[in-house]
Amino acid sequence: MRLVFCGTPQFAIPALEQLLASHHSVELVLTQPDRIKGRDSEPSPPPVKQLAAKHDVPVLQPEKIKNNLELRAQLESIHPDAIIVVAYGRIIPDWMLALPRWGNINLHASLLPKYRGAAPIQWAVANGETITGATTMRIDQGLDTGDILEQSTLPIEPDQTSEDLFPLLAQSGADLLLHTLQGLEAGTVTATPQDHSQATLAPILEREDALVDFSRTASEIYNRWRGFQPWPGAYTFFRGKKLTLHRLRPAGSAQLAPAELGVEHNRLFVGAGNNKILELQEIQLEGKKRLPAADFLRGASLRPHEHLGQP
Repeated sequence: MRLVFCGTPQFAIPALEQLLASHHSVELVLTQPDRIKGRDSEPSPPPVKQLAAKHDVPVLQPEKIKNNLELRAQLESIHPDAIIVVAYGRIIPDWMLALPRWGNINLHASLLPKYRGAAPIQWAVANGETITGATTMRIDQGLDTGDILEQSTLPIEPDQTSEDLFPLLAQSGADLLLHTLQGLEAGTVTATPQDHSQATLAPILEREDALVDFSRTASEIYNRWRGFQPWPGAYTFFRGKKLTLHRLRPAGSAQLAPAELGVEHNRLFVGAGNNKILELQEIQLEGKKRLPAADFLRGASLRPHEHLGQP
């Protein structure tokens, strides 16, 4: 197949690598413009651009694509059999949807119709799912609503974070994508409409999602912490200052009210819903260093029945 590949972050790298190593021909790569990251003074090229450059594949980085006549003319001149979209970060316009004979094929990191949206890996972990996976689908005008081509599953281990799952799903998804293209060529893959009644959403993460609600059970708080790694993480407040919770774990039951702190043998605990507790293992008070809980306790001098939460 003659392909156009649309992708931007590290998650898209295994898929592009597999396509470049296959018998398919990647004629053009579309990726987002270079962006300034963190404290850098110069814009950094996205990972997909860097990989394409190593393989001498032409790259375009349009800021807008919907009414981009120059881009449209270039894609039409390529006559792609399929346009592959993996974490591109742009809405695909109608004219691109209609261009290739096999359509625009998206690799999505969930078992659609569950977890449609920008953060499927994070929300699957945050909601305590034990199985996730990847889906190849034909893009339509909706948000991850197109017909399903193929799916593969992957277990979520009890202590895995979304950060742990990203590379695993990127690789298994890349394998699935190549298998889907082979199936389309052979006529063994057929599109299946999604059951929209089973759809759930995975919206883009906001900083506010990281604020811990200690009325939730310990398992719920822990799952959200796992899901929101590395960002936005988990935080609360201690004596009016932000307290980031870098490592924590469920620790059974105890007589602590939600958000109430307790100490036992230099270990720090906090109450959660349903009479459950969490052990806070590594924390960071605003303006201070990241510390093991035992080190934090040496300087904190907790008061009886002291609570975490909004100042």
